[in-house]
Amino acid sequence: MKPLDVLVTDGEQRATLAIVRSLGKAGHRVEVVSVSGRSLAGASRYCRSDHAVPDPLADPDAFGAAVLARVQERSIEALIPATEASLRVLLPLREQLAGVLLPFPDEATFARVSDKENILASARDQGIAVPEQVTLRTRDPESIGSLGFPLVLKPWVSVVREEGRARKLGVVHVGDRAELESALRGLPEAAFPVLAQQRIVGPGVGIFLLRWNGRTIARFAHRRIREKPPSGGVSVYRESVEVPEAWFLQAERLLDSAGWSGVAMVEFKVNRDSGVPVLMEVNGRFWGSLQLAADAGVDFPRLLLEAATGEPAVEPPSYRDGIRLRWEWGDVDHLLARLRRSDERLHLPPGSPSRLATIAQVLLPWRPGDRWEVLRPGDPKPFMRESALWLGRQ
Repeated sequence: MKPLDVLVTDGEQRATLAIVRSLGKAGHRVEVVSVSGRSLAGASRYCRSDHAVPDPLADPDAFGAAVLARVQERSIEALIPATEASLRVLLPLREQLAGVLLPFPDEATFARVSDKENILASARDQGIAVPEQVTLRTRDPESIGSLGFPLVLKPWVSVVREEGRARKLGVVHVGDRAELESALRGLPEAAFPVLAQQRIVGPGVGIFLLRWNGRTIARFAHRRIREKPPSGGVSVYRESVEVPEAWFLQAERLLDSAGWSGVAMVEFKVNRDSGVPVLMEVNGRFWGSLQLAADAGVDFPRLLLEAATGEPAVEPPSYRDGIRLRWEWGDVDHLLARLRRSDERLHLPPGSPSRLATIAQVLLPWRPGDRWEVLRPGDPKPFMRESALWLGRQ
């Protein structure tokens, strides 16, 4: 395909860095916007410019106006929002972006997939395993009924809007009634309904798909080895894996039922006792560990642009299993959390590695199959910038 002028949002994100590297290597002219104008992705040799814009969470309207202005000023041909916050601002502006490629579904479709209660209900109807759960529509802890602890609390969406501002919400682990009451008090009204789910113990497996007009253009899977926070969150060390074909088919059916075209991550926990994959959530955007897919042989950003411009691959590319990707400073954060807090305070599941084992695993600099996520010999400046920011926070 011919090279395009591409603008990617949220330069602070590692996913944005992976997108910039992918599209830059493919010959596209890539720029980013970020809050600081000196972001992680903006430091890459493949990025032409890094333009400062308002925070999409703190001032969504100003962010949208700034991106529209940048698109017009730079004659941008393709726009790729990299986070849910940015997508929620920019998808409703599609008419104002006429002539600009925005390779994501419409606002309504994105909302259906992002609604955790809706997507889990759809999965249940299709025979896909979901956690035992109760929907809490108020802060009343009695609403959990007979659901036992430990529990995982998930607001119905990850980004909510209140009084002109947006707020990103995360998963909360609670081990008893007191923690449940405290967690519910700390949530804003817009977070409700909240899903209270029984905790599934087992490895996290991500199914990553690029669906376009009912076809799978690309697919990939990884398992999480370590996360930040250690109890479950962003993966900091993960490995490409082969998974049963039935798992891919489940993910495809789920996305097709929502009319999805674009990239998405379908996240499962594999029940340690039964081996059954249990659906956790679906994220209709690029994911933090995107670089691992590229390293294993599936270049999602390039393939997305090709599909959106009518040049899809003939068949999904294969990938290598056993490739591991380490987010350098994220893995250090995992280790520091293990050293500073007890297993109980971290809500670690049974069978988690001991502190000594974690020290040995994190401090092992390399083993066959390992890749560094941010530090790349041919593109070292992003790691230097991230290191300065990380050290400045300590």
